[in-house]
Amino acid sequence: MSSVTVTEAPNERELLLSTSPHLQSRWTTKQIMWFVVLALLPSVISAVLFFGFAQLLVIAIAVGFAVGTEALIQYLMKKPIAVSDGSAVITGLLLGLILPPHFSLVFTALGAIFAIGVGKMLFGGLGYNIFNPALVGRAFLQAAFPVAITTWTIPNFAVDTVSKATPLAALKFDGVVTGLSSMMYGNVGGSLGETSAIAVLIGGVFLIVTGVANWRIPAAMLVGVIVFGGGLWLIDSSYPTPLFHIFAGSFLFGAVFMATDYVSSPITNLGMWIYGICISLVLVLIRVFGGLPEGVMYSILFMNAFVPLINRYTRPRIFGEVKS
Repeated sequence: MSSVTVTEAPNERELLLSTSPHLQSRWTTKQIMWFVVLALLPSVISAVLFFGFAQLLVIAIAVGFAVGTEALIQYLMKKPIAVSDGSAVITGLLLGLILPPHFSLVFTALGAIFAIGVGKMLFGGLGYNIFNPALVGRAFLQAAFPVAITTWTIPNFAVDTVSKATPLAALKFDGVVTGLSSMMYGNVGGSLGETSAIAVLIGGVFLIVTGVANWRIPAAMLVGVIVFGGGLWLIDSSYPTPLFHIFAGSFLFGAVFMATDYVSSPITNLGMWIYGICISLVLVLIRVFGGLPEGVMYSILFMNAFVPLINRYTRPRIFGEVKS
């Protein structure tokens, strides 16, 4: 009778060493990323509805080149290919949705390459970038191709008073006020995923209910725009109303999907309030007194730079710690 010897494998436990902050969530990083992708689907649908199926190609190019760039850089750096975590998909999706309708596919590809290559991988990859990568790509395209990125299209289902110009540009340069209902539905000029407030809000509610996005940053931005925008409007009624600031342009899209980026936003509750309110302060100053009609991209990138400082001075004191 033969005998079989079974050798048990040693009890191995994986240890993960990482720097602080050590935050825990009921979702894994991969799940969070794909939840954000799901939350962006209403904006993708509104982009197709108001600007046509051709916009799917712009979005697909942005996503494809973002994922391809990240995979190539990881391969060249001899790191594990980790594009399945969904972070590069989000960057490409966000970039595609903040571009004008019918934007050049070549320029879109260049923006996606810059967003991942410079905005993310140059800093070390996921978790190390200082600025929101999609906004870095948008800023690059704004500087390199200013005419193309400010060329707008009349949307489907446009009412007679709607022109190619975005509501913010129409108000700033022509003194034309766009109706609130059009900005809610999305049949106005603007970037692909930013025109429909309803679509953005559906995604935002989903992220907040699931606990993926922290509500404090969007809430702080709303408070900030009501205080600063409303204050100026009370002083001079020719300035935009707070409601116009909220529903026009990319305010809601930025508040829900850009400013809440885990890596480039504060980690403390107080810091989130300071961060969100300051974004709105910079935004209102740009929109009212600056040369540009929009300002969400620059205001978020500007405040991204202050996040380490905000984290440092809003960090809760350790029990028993003596202030030096």
